Amino acid sequence: MQLNWRAISGPALTIVTALVAFLVDRHFVPVPNPAPLFVCIVALAASVSGIVSGMASAAIAVASSALFFLNHRAAPGYDMSDLARMLLLAVTAGGTALITGLLRQKWVDAFAWDKKHHATADRLSAALDQVDIGIVLLDADTRAEFINRAFRDYFALSDEQADSKPPFIALMYHGRDTGAWQLPEDELSAFIAKRTEMIRTGDSTPININLADGQVLRFICTALPDGGRMLSYTPVTDLVRHSDDPDSADYYRALRGSYRSLAHHLGAAE
Repeated sequence: MQLNWRAISGPALTIVTALVAFLVDRHFVPVPNPAPLFVCIVALAASVSGIVSGMASAAIAVASSALFFLNHRAAPGYDMSDLARMLLLAVTAGGTALITGLLRQKWVDAFAWDKKHHATADRLSAALDQVDIGIVLLDADTRAEFINRAFRDYFALSDEQADSKPPFIALMYHGRDTGAWQLPEDELSAFIAKRTEMIRTGDSTPININLADGQVLRFICTALPDGGRMLSYTPVTDLVRHSDDPDSADYYRALRGSYRSLAHHLGAAE
């Protein structure tokens, strides 16, 4: 059977300390009452291995102090002051072991819960990366805490950009700069302003977003209890595009191209 060195380290240290105190006191110089040192060892034992180790160390400390007091008396037995000091040590050491052990257990439980929580979050993130629905989680300041793989693919967002926790408005400007939306240039500013206002107010009204590559995403904003937002982009191309004018995509792309050409010429003229 494998020994639990952490569990026996506290009691062992208490015994070693008591033996050293006895030897030094008998053969070298008088040693004052080691009770304060015993209490420190009890606290260390309980913090390292829990209540059981701390209580065992406390019991050894009280027994060692009883022998230490007896060794310092000219007559056999104990007087009331000795008994009072041993009782005080027993209460102090036992209380220290109990309180420190409970605090240690609380810390261990909190650490285990935190580890389990992070493991669950990692599994959830991995699962959300497998779906074809774009998911973005925003905090109360509208910064992206999580962006799944589908959203990154829909809007050509690099991993570096996504992992930098960009604000929502930066995601909108990225979509504008990459020509992600099937909109003429003169409507983009109003589109971005409307979407930003929806996020700010937590408006959950579904809207369809036409992408330049022909896909249609149904966007929904969900307000979260902590003040954040969950944005979902569900592909509904097959449900919507069958009723669209097949020439509309070419029309919007032509408008965007004409606008860019006009802006280029104006810039050159200036």
